[in-house]
Amino acid sequence: MSALTEAAAAISSTLDFDSVLSTVARLACEVTRGEVSSVFSLDTQRNKLIAVAATGQWRDVLVGHEFDARAGIPGEVVRTSAPIIVDDVNKCGKFCREIDDLSSMRTRSVIAAPMIHSGDMIGVIEVVNRRDETDFTDTDLEVLKVFATLAAGAGRNAQAHQHLKEQLAGLRDSVTKRDVIIGESPRWHRVLELCDKVAPSNATVLLLGETGTGKELAARYIHNVSRCGHESFVAVNCAAMPETLLESELFGHERGAFTGAHARRRGWFEVADGGTLFLDEIGDVGRPMQVKLLRVLQERRFVRVGGTQPTACNVRIIAATNRNLKNMMIDGKFREDLYYRLSVFPIELPALRDRREDIPRLIEHVVERAKRECGIAELRIARETLDTLVHYDWPGNIRELQNVIERSVLMSDGEVLLPCHLPTDIVAATQVDSPVEDPTTLYGQERALIQKALEEHNWNQSQAARSLGITRYHLRHRIKKYEMKRPH
Repeated sequence: MSALTEAAAAISSTLDFDSVLSTVARLACEVTRGEVSSVFSLDTQRNKLIAVAATGQWRDVLVGHEFDARAGIPGEVVRTSAPIIVDDVNKCGKFCREIDDLSSMRTRSVIAAPMIHSGDMIGVIEVVNRRDETDFTDTDLEVLKVFATLAAGAGRNAQAHQHLKEQLAGLRDSVTKRDVIIGESPRWHRVLELCDKVAPSNATVLLLGETGTGKELAARYIHNVSRCGHESFVAVNCAAMPETLLESELFGHERGAFTGAHARRRGWFEVADGGTLFLDEIGDVGRPMQVKLLRVLQERRFVRVGGTQPTACNVRIIAATNRNLKNMMIDGKFREDLYYRLSVFPIELPALRDRREDIPRLIEHVVERAKRECGIAELRIARETLDTLVHYDWPGNIRELQNVIERSVLMSDGEVLLPCHLPTDIVAATQVDSPVEDPTTLYGQERALIQKALEEHNWNQSQAARSLGITRYHLRHRIKKYEMKRPH
């Protein structure tokens, strides 16, 4: 009764999903005198059981893992919607040792109960091995059923609350960011730090980097997190049009200014007033146009083509180029005064080959988007394919990666993305021997560091992840990628 009272108090005091279920799991384990317990949430759309809370030895190794909702004793509870008691798992054909393989623990006996709310199955709560090595009793199972009922109601309320929070966050994200920023590497973090530094000001930003490195994405990020993020963001590719047309596009024109100018037209400087104007490929602008851009940057005024009256503009300029403007200045192809006006706050975006640790997440993101567009439900990336993509130098950077992945998804069988689905030139350019085992490669060094951290912390993934400076999610991803298993 004391445990039930504490569980009820915990449920009423918070709507945090993880906190509620962690409390229920702990108290259920205590009152039934179990060694460990766990709570699984049922994802009906994907038919998966997700470990959302656990106690004891299972806490660090189990939470976050997903299992087939038809597998094991929890799967049997889902199938029958009924509690179950198993005195000897070795005599139970439904028992699955997958969870045991994740830890050093060995299961002897189990009690499990369904979490049902308003007739809907939302998960399973499970307790393993009584501490005194006796069998669980029917009374233990009845108590667990009560905890399952508590967890079901609390879980459903917390899920509804979490869903509303995610909807709100999604709305805020769509308003303030609108783009996906993917990257965990130090160099990419540095780019975002610089973007965050300059965003609150009205300083002109010059984004430098190879083609396809995400300069427009960075420009949109700066705009969206700035004070003018609710105003217009206008992107103009200066290399995509002849200079005579570019002048009209940027500054607008008066009626009759040239053949076909049947009415006054606002230019992009005017459209972006109060917001941000992104001038992409600024290095491709000719010197006559550079003079006019310099005048606008200096005076914050422009004159429409065919006009005489200046128009004031309050617009933030972000420019970008893949050219070396300093060399162009030496060659007389780019005005020195314009360069210094543009590069008030320069930011260098790294090439994809200089942030290889971000490639797996970028691939995952592009694959998920391609799956949705192609109507593919499941598509796994083979380890050999991921190795090939990580080792490729990507001269076209993220833009090239996106095109390659989208094509490869279309070439695949809809189940596994294999190296044979990649362009042959990429496969040929990345032929290496045993990248994971070779200590001289990036993969070999990463695997060795992870192995050392796990051994130093007795395979405690949370502690190992903290020592490596990464999240537990990323550590688990790498353990799975390198097929690392704890020695028995």
